[in-house]
Amino acid sequence: MKHWILVAAALLSAGLAQAQGGPTGLWKTIDDDGKTEKSLVRIAEVNGALVGTIEKIFDPKHLESVCDLCKDDRKDKPVVGLQIIRGVKQDADDRQLWTGGEILDPNNGKTYRTRLKPIEGGKKLEMRGYIGFFYRTQVWVRVE
Repeated sequence: MKHWILVAAALLSAGLAQAQGGPTGLWKTIDDDGKTEKSLVRIAEVNGALVGTIEKIFDPKHLESVCDLCKDDRKDKPVVGLQIIRGVKQDADDRQLWTGGEILDPNNGKTYRTRLKPIEGGKKLEMRGYIGFFYRTQVWVRVE
């Protein structure tokens, strides 16, 4: 009986460790320069897909910004509270990647195909946005 309890405990802790290393949680976004902290984005799973929402902007000049260049339902919405990641799902072929959705750059209103990849044991998140073969990558840092 003790053997089964140990097995169950091991499986449960492995599942928790895997969840800790995934992309859900609160992330500090870092600009392309690799130094400038831009915002806090919370990534959550909703109806089987990941969504990411801006919770805080660090630059006080942009606290009241709206997405005036957005072309969809986010047009003229406040950037704080704006959903910038939509429809991302875990890749069926590579369980370390989340793909298939989009990320919005509220500075220019453009959306990009996206790929999320937890790195360094889930302490950081490689966020990549694509247009065709061109891409831009940022590394975000886990806050919680």
